[in-house]
Amino acid sequence: MNPVDPASSLLDDFSLEMTGKDVPALTEAQDVLPGGTRINVTFLGNEDLPMRLAAASAVKAGGHVPVPHISARRLGSAAELEKFLGALSEAGVVENVFVVAGDPAEPMGPYEDSLAVIASGLPAAHGARHISISGYPEGHPDIDGQTLWSALEQKLAAVRDQGLEASIITQFGFDTTPVLAWLEELRSRGIDVPVRIGVPGPAGVKRLLGYARRFGVGTSASIAHKYGFSLTNLLGTAGPDRFLNQLAAEHDPARHGVVKLHFYTFGGLRPTAEWVRSFRGY
Repeated sequence: MNPVDPASSLLDDFSLEMTGKDVPALTEAQDVLPGGTRINVTFLGNEDLPMRLAAASAVKAGGHVPVPHISARRLGSAAELEKFLGALSEAGVVENVFVVAGDPAEPMGPYEDSLAVIASGLPAAHGARHISISGYPEGHPDIDGQTLWSALEQKLAAVRDQGLEASIITQFGFDTTPVLAWLEELRSRGIDVPVRIGVPGPAGVKRLLGYARRFGVGTSASIAHKYGFSLTNLLGTAGPDRFLNQLAAEHDPARHGVVKLHFYTFGGLRPTAEWVRSFRGY
């Protein structure tokens, strides 16, 4: 793959996602990760503050940019949020954060959504300078489209009003059509922040479908074929080659704005980083 090819160019400054348990996997992937890679550290219910903090610190120690997640509904109190942010600040890994509502149907404390966390001013007060939020090109199984757009605009306004930088990271998908339509709608609303399109890293088809069901991602037979796998053969693996080539072919900066990629590393950090290198011909 020629590095100047549009599909390869979309991989400039790609980002990845890891969990608190993935520090050994991060170490294993170190020699194939470009320096300064943005790496998001998830906020899972079965992981605690020390694990999340250790993972974010390992990202920084490896010469990369840690982006700790803050899961609003998993926070039991404002004190818990302050403790988390304070620990991130002390470790020097608070500048970039990703704020999401989180999985629980009911909040465990005072924050019912990501807007409540952002509007509290606590991330900024502890040193956050860039806040990323979620985008849903295929919609959300529990939230109607107009509510999603309204919430997105309110969150971006709250970030802007505090003088912070903002970006959007989308849910992953297998079809470029809703992604491009969503990007066009986003820009038509006057939202010009950078967007990182969520892409599943190379992984087993069965695992990809499991995550797709969990997050409400469309997986019809036609979409699966378009992406490059079959719903009747779950034993193989699939990478985002076709998705990326199609996205590059149809991406128009004038209509879709600045677009980068964010990899959900269901198959692991190293396989994803190796796939990127192979795709780019390095």
